[in-house]
Amino acid sequence: MTLEHWQHHLQSYLYENIPLSRAMQVQVTKLEPDSIRLAAPLAPNINHRQTVFGGSASALATLAAWSLLFVSLDRQSIANRIVIQHHRIDYLRPLDGEFHADCHMPQSHLWRKFMKTLQRYGKARIEMTAVIAKDREPACLFSGDFVSMISTMSK
Repeated sequence: MTLEHWQHHLQSYLYENIPLSRAMQVQVTKLEPDSIRLAAPLAPNINHRQTVFGGSASALATLAAWSLLFVSLDRQSIANRIVIQHHRIDYLRPLDGEFHADCHMPQSHLWRKFMKTLQRYGKARIEMTAVIAKDREPACLFSGDFVSMISTMSK
């Protein structure tokens, strides 16, 4: 499957399996082997100050990190379940329009350690980071620990 097909597959998967992504009108706008960008409009994510609700920013960052991990493992035909164990988000400035979250793969040595642990024990943890921005300016910094467990269940 090409990355373009994966992008469409992921968009459908999110809407079907994570209803919040549909309510937020999340769009997979970029998918590359080592990065992803998810975007969302202000209207369904607005707060009483006419800016992005903090929970929406946190959800978009979580979805970006989870999605990149999901696609990376799925492309290697590793059936798995991914859950977030812990996260932290720092809000640097308000967002008053469409916003996006960019997530990049961890450094290669961390990824190799994660994969080795996953294959050996059937379970592994990795830290994923994302930046939420508007107009190329960082507004939120996200860091989350995700746990992946090899599964025989279908997705």
